[in-house]
Amino acid sequence: MQFSDFGLDPRLMSTVEHLGFSAPTEIQQHAIPAAMKGHDLIASSKTGSGKTLAFLLPAMQRLSKNRALSKRDPRVVILTPTRELAKQVFTQLRMFTSGSQFKAVLILGGENFNDQVKVLEKDPHFIVATPGRLADHLKQGHFYLNGLELLILDEADRMLDLGFADELSLINKAADHRKRQTLLFSATLDHAQVNEFALALLNKPKRIAIDAGHTEHKDIKKRFYLCDHLDHKQQLLEHFLKEENIQQLIIFTATRSDTERLSQVLNELGHDTVALSGELNQSQRNQIMESFSKGQHKILVTTDLASRGLDLVNVSHVINFDMPKHTEEFVHRIGRTGRAGSSGDAISFVGPKDWLSLKNVEGFLQQKITFDIVDGLKAKFKGLKPKKPKVANKAKPSTKKNVAAKAKPRKIVKKSFVGTDAGEMPVLRKKVGLQEREDNEET
Repeated sequence: MQFSDFGLDPRLMSTVEHLGFSAPTEIQQHAIPAAMKGHDLIASSKTGSGKTLAFLLPAMQRLSKNRALSKRDPRVVILTPTRELAKQVFTQLRMFTSGSQFKAVLILGGENFNDQVKVLEKDPHFIVATPGRLADHLKQGHFYLNGLELLILDEADRMLDLGFADELSLINKAADHRKRQTLLFSATLDHAQVNEFALALLNKPKRIAIDAGHTEHKDIKKRFYLCDHLDHKQQLLEHFLKEENIQQLIIFTATRSDTERLSQVLNELGHDTVALSGELNQSQRNQIMESFSKGQHKILVTTDLASRGLDLVNVSHVINFDMPKHTEEFVHRIGRTGRAGSSGDAISFVGPKDWLSLKNVEGFLQQKITFDIVDGLKAKFKGLKPKKPKVANKAKPSTKKNVAAKAKPRKIVKKSFVGTDAGEMPVLRKKVGLQEREDNEET
């Protein structure tokens, strides 16, 4: 199949050819025709499979061929879970809107609110946004969605995991009319909240699943190493920085403080490293990502903030310094390497605190994980044994004899104190009575 087989508008097809897109990927082959026919979609595919183009082309086609429902309202809204992914989608969208009559705007949290109000007043055709900030503008009446034609949810599972369900519901209700089309993309269709949410948002959707949610790129080599503690992880990291042929590297940590600390350690060791964390403002984050994408830095240390939506073709290695808390993030993390047909290496450190996450990843990938060893850095830690479920003690069946025995009056036990030297507690001595055994058991 070729892009020309979709029957795209000639101007749109010209842009596709100019940008050098060749044959459509599998998700594009299935999603583009269905979306162009006006069907609602719930679709999943592995990271890096080309799903952004799978919804941008139908959106551009719709605006090129159909008359707008409203002169002022946006025609297409694209929602993403993170600012980085929104910016990535917006960059690709601008490739198609450039030179056309269509205006596109980017609305992100962390940026100047009043400036965004002015942009929204210019009646853009496309809005690419994070749900929290867009919902804030919607509540204050800075724009309306009565004429919205296409609502696109990119990485819907991640948006729900981040707690944006209320914002998504608000946006959905503001554009709740029969002419609206909805495209929902998720890393997996086995997400209970995604399926529940899809029932509320979508109208008789077509379901498209390209590979299972646990499938990742075959050209990414995965390696796992057991670690005893934090220092052991850092020793392994230094080993790979010396021995591996690394073009660019992304290191994923568990927390923001870990990101800053590890970045400082690596810089002190002479490695050109930058850190990306959620506490930075959008301008700082943009500057860091732009400099890293241009190859001005070799190492990027980050949390799961950068696990999605970043198309960085020079990243040859990914290292999970800490295993991800959310199982699906493992696939998205390692998907930052092996882009554009290149091979990639994904290395994961597994300490005692990472063990449960590892077992969850093992179940998610549906494959047994084995561990590699670095000479001289072999771990003493061998894994944690699964906890045995507690078995409740079975109550002994009562008999008439036992009941009768319990009914008998207790004999009084005489007690005396011995050994009351200074600084000592009195020692209690019991004179054995008939009920001593039962008394001990009750105690």
